[in-house]
Amino acid sequence: MKHLFKAVMLAIALSITGFVHADKPFGSASDVNFAMSLWKSMQDNKLVGADAINVFPFNGNQPHGAVQQVTDSVIEVKNRLGRVIVKRNHGGDGANVKSVYANPNKYIKAVTVMFKREQGYDSENLDWFWAKYSPNGTLDKNPKGIKLAGRVAKGAAAGCLACHKALGGKDLETLTER
Repeated sequence: MKHLFKAVMLAIALSITGFVHADKPFGSASDVNFAMSLWKSMQDNKLVGADAINVFPFNGNQPHGAVQQVTDSVIEVKNRLGRVIVKRNHGGDGANVKSVYANPNKYIKAVTVMFKREQGYDSENLDWFWAKYSPNGTLDKNPKGIKLAGRVAKGAAAGCLACHKALGGKDLETLTER
């Protein structure tokens, strides 16, 4: 009985401190693996990286950056076709629509992505996979050190899903119609 009590207390302590991530909605090894395959496919399709298609930028807002470039496509990731929406987020001294269009790689700060996964991946949120990358394709992390890939911030008051759902759910539905 004493050993059972210790085991239960250890499990509680580990889950509180964030070492047990079995039920976390994002940042798992599977999410990270998928995110890396997604980045590779986006590179191959010239949606990210030094050779990315230069779409016309526009003045943005937080949290995505002062200037943004958005493009979407249908790409293959892990033998599955899906819609991807790529937002390249720009900022820093001198970043404006004209300067970003002239030299987007100089001002890029992050790349945020939505990819339409298979039905049942996250039905509650219309099966979107979310990721935030640095300009070189490494995954960004939240303050707890969890990589931002998967159902980012599901159930939280802030973050990808919380912000997009705050638009009344129409944001995710509209993105699905295409």
